Amino acid sequence: MEFIDEKIEQYVYEHTQDEGELLTRLQKETYESLEYPQMVSGQTVGRFLKLQAQLLGARRILEVGTFSGYSALSMAEGLPEDGRLFTCDEDPAAIAVAKRYFAESPHGHKITLLEGNALDSIGGLNETFDMAFIDADKVNYLNYFNAILPILRSGGLIVVDNVLWSGRVLDPKDESDHAIHRFNETVCRDERVEALMLAVRDGLYCLRKK
Repeated sequence: MEFIDEKIEQYVYEHTQDEGELLTRLQKETYESLEYPQMVSGQTVGRFLKLQAQLLGARRILEVGTFSGYSALSMAEGLPEDGRLFTCDEDPAAIAVAKRYFAESPHGHKITLLEGNALDSIGGLNETFDMAFIDADKVNYLNYFNAILPILRSGGLIVVDNVLWSGRVLDPKDESDHAIHRFNETVCRDERVEALMLAVRDGLYCLRKK
């Protein structure tokens, strides 16, 4: 299902700040070499995440779902030089691509890649975060949210990707469909957060901790 006309999507793309040569190259390699390349965040979401980090004055960011590293590098741009971003993934092929681009980026030194089960990685962190981005396996979205919220500062932001799930949330059928719908239904009623869903790309949920 397409939520926005292709011409409008292109117009948005053309009127959003350029992502830069490194991220353009990373996105191209992602489509050429990795399975499910559509999982890459892309320019509009990437610039949105960078802007949110800057508006928050974020110094610590947590990401669940590194994939090829596009979103991590986008958010790292919005961090100060001594800021830190922790990102979790367990896909060796995607991690290998991400590591190469982190090493090449002037912002790569801000990023710590945690390999393995994300819930285990989150449980081992001794940090308080200003911002988090969830874009990983859909069946665990609620588990990630509940693991992150206690270590997010008051006023901190969680951004969650793919919450429209190509429209399948309207008529859930498989496990992931139901998981995303259940997540959306749960967090919009969670009194610990202020919730705003945006019809950007495949849907972004912005959840501000009270």
